[in-house]
Amino acid sequence: MSGVAVLSATAGALLAYTMSTKPLMQSQLSPEEQAIFGTHGDRLTRAGFKLSELTRPVNILVLGVKVLTTDVNTPAAEIKKQGYHALVNSFDGLTDTILLLRFDPATKKIAALSIPRDTRTKVEGRGIAKINEANLVGGPAGSAKAISELLDGVPIDRYIRINVQGVEKLIDALGGVTVYVPKDMKYQDDSQHLYINLKAGKQHLDGNKTLQLLRYRHDENGDIGRIQRQQLVMRALTEQTLSPNTLTRMPQILSVVQSHLDTNLSMDELVALANFGVQTNRSNIQMLMLPGRFSNAGEYRASYWLPDSDRIAKMATQHFDAPLSESEPVDFDPARLRIAISNSTGSDRAVRSLVKSLAGAGYRNVYITKSWSEPLDTTHVVAQQGDTESATTIRDLLNVGEVRVESTGNLGSDITIQVGKDWLEQSREQGRAGSSE
Repeated sequence: MSGVAVLSATAGALLAYTMSTKPLMQSQLSPEEQAIFGTHGDRLTRAGFKLSELTRPVNILVLGVKVLTTDVNTPAAEIKKQGYHALVNSFDGLTDTILLLRFDPATKKIAALSIPRDTRTKVEGRGIAKINEANLVGGPAGSAKAISELLDGVPIDRYIRINVQGVEKLIDALGGVTVYVPKDMKYQDDSQHLYINLKAGKQHLDGNKTLQLLRYRHDENGDIGRIQRQQLVMRALTEQTLSPNTLTRMPQILSVVQSHLDTNLSMDELVALANFGVQTNRSNIQMLMLPGRFSNAGEYRASYWLPDSDRIAKMATQHFDAPLSESEPVDFDPARLRIAISNSTGSDRAVRSLVKSLAGAGYRNVYITKSWSEPLDTTHVVAQQGDTESATTIRDLLNVGEVRVESTGNLGSDITIQVGKDWLEQSREQGRAGSSE
């Protein structure tokens, strides 16, 4: 949801910039709420004889909202007439998706931090609660305040809110998205008219089917598994959306954005974000997830994602320029690094040779996890916890593959290696060379 929101909003703004100077806000912020996002009139961009450009790093909070008739005091008679809990074009409900984006012109990188909606934290007006309640209680400003405190004071400059209907229509306006569905997905909820029926495999999804993929969370990882699938969709959109073909769809995109988006970004700021996104290499897009763990059964009255404060501090410092933590730096020790191997080749030999190569370099904490469903030509060395340096070191050791900073790997790992054909071929060559000596 979040990837669609940002890419579509910025693309739509390119057209809107030439048509209107009115910001795309559908809510009002009090002076106190506005102050949470910086001083009024704080400029993030500059313009000259070309498109607007960012003048400094910008942190943007993206909130994906699902609002039902029962959430907005719809009369009981109307709900009974409809026969189910219908979706409402509103921004004032619980957040299904929370994402913090950082656009950094100095490093030419984009960082995207997914925050599980069940994260246990302090919410003003609620006390200790799930983070997805912050928007319901305090709107975008309340969410920004709670998330900034959760991330050791990382400032939030702007916000974007998008609802479920907007996501579906934006995907259709963009012409759909080609993505690999990791497994068969089937789920039915008559009370919301939610019907999910997807088959595994690479396919082109329209808005409705993409929404099915994004909303499905009935597996062993629950909402965390959904975040991983969201990142797969975001990666696919990044690779196909910012292209010349998108320009022909600008009128449709802008129409959807104006109806289903609420943001305190100005038009020139949206243009600057689009300009920055077009110029950003895929390898410089880093997708992270808030470090933590599932709560144990009986640990609390509700189920939570429990944040890991030490690892959050490290991630916030490294990727969002938070103040340096006071903890002492830990010397790199390959034996302590948790490395998961997920095989996409179907060859046990490839996995055995990989474990042997890692062990020879001192990596002892290596384990095999479930296979990666999508056949890969190129091995992915996934920095599951955002540890780019360790992932790059492993990639250089293997001499194949590409580093990906995202959270699509094994949840308990520091690094997940999704083995592709390139490693299989290299291990075969090494085997033939060894047998000929």
